Amino acid sequence: MNIELLQYTADPERTVALAARLCYSPADLEELRTRIDSGDCAAFIDKIMSLGHHSVLEHASFTFGIEGISRVTSHQLVRHRVASYSQQSQRYVSHVERFAAVLPPAVAADDEAKRIFEFTTGVVHQAYKQLVEMGIAPEDARYLLPNATETKIIMTMNARELLHFFRLRCCERAQWEIRSMAVGMLKLVKQIAPTIFRDAGPGCVPGPCPEGEFCCGRTAEVRKQFRSLT
Repeated sequence: MNIELLQYTADPERTVALAARLCYSPADLEELRTRIDSGDCAAFIDKIMSLGHHSVLEHASFTFGIEGISRVTSHQLVRHRVASYSQQSQRYVSHVERFAAVLPPAVAADDEAKRIFEFTTGVVHQAYKQLVEMGIAPEDARYLLPNATETKIIMTMNARELLHFFRLRCCERAQWEIRSMAVGMLKLVKQIAPTIFRDAGPGCVPGPCPEGEFCCGRTAEVRKQFRSLT
């Protein structure tokens, strides 16, 4: 899996602070900029977020390039609707050359399971290739391809939606692959907007575990992990 932060709002925390200042002040933009530049931007953002004024976070957006994830994970990812996605097409990108497949760690750890997995994906590839060579269009041959098939995606989310995404997908109860991706994304945005994402992560980082009886039982350890995440 490869995750890159391709683009983001320039000076995202200053942009968020400026938007928040505008909501509560009659001053013009130039005066608001001066106040932001002369004040403690981090402290102001902390205050705004503690008051639940999260709509201003939508002015900061982040665009990620993600490679080497399975269609299993991309199907989960697009359930987060407040985002924009562009995904590699299986209609226009042929897999006549052997398609790459994501091998789950649990399968990789068992020799027999790994043998079954690799044998089956090999058989599927041969069937796909034969269909294409027979003249079947890739858009129809792709019906054979498994969820394990690797894909690439470019995704843009604003900071508010990212906080929600991390709350769900960084949790120990999230599926392993999308959790790994979410943690990788969080590491990148923390470098750019450390105040906004200071308490980002699963729901147990800023407060009590929201999972109730399904709690992993490792709340203290998880909090420590995410608060020191770099």
